[in-house]
Amino acid sequence: MEAEGITTAAAAGQAESAAEPVVYNPFAPGFTDDPYAQYAALRAQGRVHRNPLGQRVLSHYDECFELLRLPGTSVEDTNATDIVRPQLPPDLAEYAQNRGRTLLRLDPPDHTRLRRLVSSAFTVRRVERLRGRVRELVTELLDDLERDAAAGEPVDLIARFAFPLPFTVISEMLGMPESDRDQVRSWSREMTNAIEPFNDEATLRRMVAAGAQMFGYLDEVIDWKRRNPADDLLSALIAAEEDGDRLTTEELRETVVLLYIAGHETTVNLIGNGTLALLRHRDQFERLVDDPSLDANAVDELLRYDSPVQVSRRITTREVELAGETIPPGCFVLTLLGSSNRDETRWGPTADDLDLGREGANAHLSFGSGIHHCLGHALARLEGMEAVPALVRRFPRMELATDRPRWNGRIVLRGLESLPVTLAA
Repeated sequence: MEAEGITTAAAAGQAESAAEPVVYNPFAPGFTDDPYAQYAALRAQGRVHRNPLGQRVLSHYDECFELLRLPGTSVEDTNATDIVRPQLPPDLAEYAQNRGRTLLRLDPPDHTRLRRLVSSAFTVRRVERLRGRVRELVTELLDDLERDAAAGEPVDLIARFAFPLPFTVISEMLGMPESDRDQVRSWSREMTNAIEPFNDEATLRRMVAAGAQMFGYLDEVIDWKRRNPADDLLSALIAAEEDGDRLTTEELRETVVLLYIAGHETTVNLIGNGTLALLRHRDQFERLVDDPSLDANAVDELLRYDSPVQVSRRITTREVELAGETIPPGCFVLTLLGSSNRDETRWGPTADDLDLGREGANAHLSFGSGIHHCLGHALARLEGMEAVPALVRRFPRMELATDRPRWNGRIVLRGLESLPVTLAA
């Protein structure tokens, strides 16, 4: 897999003293546990940065927003001339070169065609119809947790709540066979690493093996759905048509995998990161418990405060002017979404504070922007609005069971691996 312009060489360039320039280094010790101090140092240093390989890094809101919406940029890595591509064994190199072309990695007109077909099935109305079922699932999961609360033993909110909720929602929405969901869950978790910028050979091989099994399974499910359509998203994707154009089998399976990886994992991070933020800001936790009118804005503020997706990227296909710097064609430019959401020049002196009543919280860039704005943002927000407020109101005396919850170590889809809490009801 390409390193998305970030390689371990970045670690060698990290500043050793405060006098040296700050370098974006996602491999620094502790970075994936808390990247925000490094982000603040980058913002204080300037508007456009270079990593040790000379590639541009944007850390302020205005530049990130501008680039994400800028016509004439690309998400197809083959257009970049400044990527240092890792040397891979021949079989993995072939996989990296021929990996699926998803919405995340397609430019117009291919992106326009595919997104239009997928959007015709993934409608706001279809998502809103799920609200009642999401609420039922939340209640069922909270009931299970409440049975354990009396014992006083810590429970892991990621394993018991944040992960199973969106996984069940997307599986039911797609109409995936219930008997196979544990296996699909295992495959999709391995394949999530495909979005990360750096993987060692062992991780790549596990990911490739999981992908082969997942794709083979999806081909069978898609074939069955073609013959037995139902009122579900996968059947709607199969039926989606515009001027005689339909999604191919390869496009269908890539879209399903993307929904599991990009859609499901980001919602896990929203629920997990958001709950941790509330537990660390007790005044805001209690504010949400007491005031249901905050629910919608609270979810946007949690998304802003600790973004489930930390990094995006664009490749210039023409000369671009950003913050007074001319960037030539073929340059790989990183947008630090997590940093932009804490930018003092956009959010003011309270940018690092959690404020569930923050005006304009929904202007965050956690779902990206422009033509690649997250297709599943409405579903993620719906699940967040149903899950987080219900959790804190069911367990208003909930407390962290550890000072150091375990993070997943990811750079892009940064979230918690576990979140042990005590749930005194």
